[in-house]
Amino acid sequence: MSKEKQTVYTERILYSPSSFARSTLLYLQEVGRLTALEPHTKSRSGLFSYLLLLVHSGSGCLEVGEESYLLSAGDVCFIDCSHPYSHTTSSDLWTISWIHFSGFQMESLYEKYCSRGGQIVFRPDLFSSFESCVSSVYELASSLDPIRDMRINEVLNHLMTLLMAESWHPEFVESGKRGDLEQVREYIATHYFEKLSLDSLSAMFFMNKFYLAKIFKEKYGMTVNAYLSSCRLAAAKQKLRFSACSLEEIAVAVGWKDAQYLSRMFKKLEGMTPGEYRKNW
Repeated sequence: MSKEKQTVYTERILYSPSSFARSTLLYLQEVGRLTALEPHTKSRSGLFSYLLLLVHSGSGCLEVGEESYLLSAGDVCFIDCSHPYSHTTSSDLWTISWIHFSGFQMESLYEKYCSRGGQIVFRPDLFSSFESCVSSVYELASSLDPIRDMRINEVLNHLMTLLMAESWHPEFVESGKRGDLEQVREYIATHYFEKLSLDSLSAMFFMNKFYLAKIFKEKYGMTVNAYLSSCRLAAAKQKLRFSACSLEEIAVAVGWKDAQYLSRMFKKLEGMTPGEYRKNW
């Protein structure tokens, strides 16, 4: 536990879960509470962690990727910390508390939260329920309970139940997040020749990759990889018909690694070899 008296007053526990907890349970990484003494900003990115943040008093701003959210007392934030984020207190200096946690099943749980319309920032009817979770985790983490990892797991599972109960927003699923898909599709259509993957696209557009895969197929009737392949195939056919480029040159130009891979994908998608297509057309 550390106490800092600088721009902020902080009480936090940097927790070290057992190897059993890391492999089996929802486990704690850090829990704490902060009162700002003057304006300050905290920034992080690339963490294998999920953050629950509560605003108890005052106000500030949260930035996740390119999105900004104004926060005030009573707001709760739930963030996938693999993406860049920062939070800044306003002149109305805030008091916040947080839990950083993770677990082998958290990626799937967060995907489910997102698919139900769960939002990064929301205002629950029972803010005290979330406060109670943070307090319980803090007390357990500072205790010498021999099964505290199990007890922390129990509280974190209860926390996920609370979050799922707050996440059901079907109107948000149908409008907000699905609207981002057109940007993803347009990006693939204009950058098909680059090294693209579901992982890189999900990171670029700040979307969980499983959720992106699911709703892309629902909207366009094909997977992300199938659409990428169709864009590359169309470009390859254009070059086969209207240029004298070699298969190796075409492969590089459309994003397929070499002529052999181009031939294999072309035959699979078009039903004939590139040479046959060029001759026929």
